[in-house]
Amino acid sequence: MSMIGKAWKFGDDISTDLIAPGRLFHLRSNLPELAKHVLEDADPQFAGKMQTGDFVVGGNNFGCGSSREHAPTIIKLSGVSAVLAKSFARIFYRNSINVGLPALICDTDKIEQGDELEVDLGQGTVVNKTKNLTLSFAPLPPAMIKILNDGGLLAHIEKHGGFKLD
Repeated sequence: MSMIGKAWKFGDDISTDLIAPGRLFHLRSNLPELAKHVLEDADPQFAGKMQTGDFVVGGNNFGCGSSREHAPTIIKLSGVSAVLAKSFARIFYRNSINVGLPALICDTDKIEQGDELEVDLGQGTVVNKTKNLTLSFAPLPPAMIKILNDGGLLAHIEKHGGFKLD
């Protein structure tokens, strides 16, 4: 599974409140509307300027904060292909896979705002086309790629009539 898009760079400790603004909690039952505000407290330009297929690139501890699935869900609904970060809050990482959003652990120091990236989940590579360099990450297990390809854990279960990975 290969994806191409532009990098949107964020720093360390991007919390779920920065991803899904707490002040907009009243929109929690209207996720497409909430997605229009994704990450606006971290970068007010992001939601209006990102393009479908772009990547969110973070530092350490991306997705810290609450256990709400709203944060990865609205990132996915906004059209982001994947989130790349040095590390993730554990519950954010798990929620991301469950909703069908790839969360990739890799060294993001050599990725800058606006760089064009090509990410291959199976090969475990991030090609920074802007800088002509290749970064690696641990390839996702085939079972996880299958869940992501099916659109998340619930979609996978519905498609296969249960939790089947072979």
